[in-house]
Amino acid sequence: MVEATTDQQYYYGTGKRKTSIAKVRLYLDDGGPVLINNKPLDEYIHWKPWEDEILEPFKVSDTVNRFRVVVKVMGGGLHSQAHAIRHGITRALVVYDEDFKSGLRRAGFITRDARIKESKKYGLKRARRAPQYTKR
Repeated sequence: MVEATTDQQYYYGTGKRKTSIAKVRLYLDDGGPVLINNKPLDEYIHWKPWEDEILEPFKVSDTVNRFRVVVKVMGGGLHSQAHAIRHGITRALVVYDEDFKSGLRRAGFITRDARIKESKKYGLKRARRAPQYTKR
């Protein structure tokens, strides 16, 4: 889905992980900054492995420094947000060029990680944790 704004066109992808949702826009620029909630990547995500994880789809598709990335992310913690951003970037790259899909799928970025927290059950403390048994 290519959408045109008043000044520039962008490629859009939505990424999800646990309760995090990332709305990603890729603008065709010469290696602009990665902005997450109007902050630079290294200011929003303070841990280098998560930063590298976010930028992995560009390395796999060989499009490093070809896009300016603007992300709005909400919900969850920083780790699940990083995964959601990576998923959104992957989907936007597939919208940009369908040929990237096979390489990104081989790397495991296309598939959404559907694991979410299991709901609490009646009479239990958590989803499966029963109250401690007392003999007397």
